[in-house]
Amino acid sequence: MGDENASNGAWVDGWTKSGDLGYVDADGDLILTGRSKELIIRGGFNIAPIEIEDVLHKHPAVRDAAVVGVAHDVLGEDVAAAVSLVRGAGATPAELEAWCRERLAPNKVPRTIVIMDDLPLNQNAKILKRAIQPMLEQAAQDDRARRRST
Repeated sequence: MGDENASNGAWVDGWTKSGDLGYVDADGDLILTGRSKELIIRGGFNIAPIEIEDVLHKHPAVRDAAVVGVAHDVLGEDVAAAVSLVRGAGATPAELEAWCRERLAPNKVPRTIVIMDDLPLNQNAKILKRAIQPMLEQAAQDDRARRRST
């Protein structure tokens, strides 16, 4: 809508390329798993942020979570997460990383986790990932520098 170049590129041989990712399950149902533009490519592995967000949401202290790819000199991208906690609940980034490590493949575990009071939302209560991206980029750089110095 409004971007003719993007709209033209969305049609191939009469089919629309929505950018949605998903699969058809054993019952024939279409299961959507995310958007292609949100895919994180870490060291050649494609990672859907929603998979990591789902794991973080299952932690009893997590109210909301957003996962994005952040620049990495060697891997191309790395996994970073911003979370808000349930009021009165406590969890540290290290605890959340351990939670993820028990439930995800090693390449999907967020190397940077930032705890925020609230994640920024749009009018439809959707998390504004692009608003947290710069903060997570900086946090990831700081984390890598800290690891190198120890």
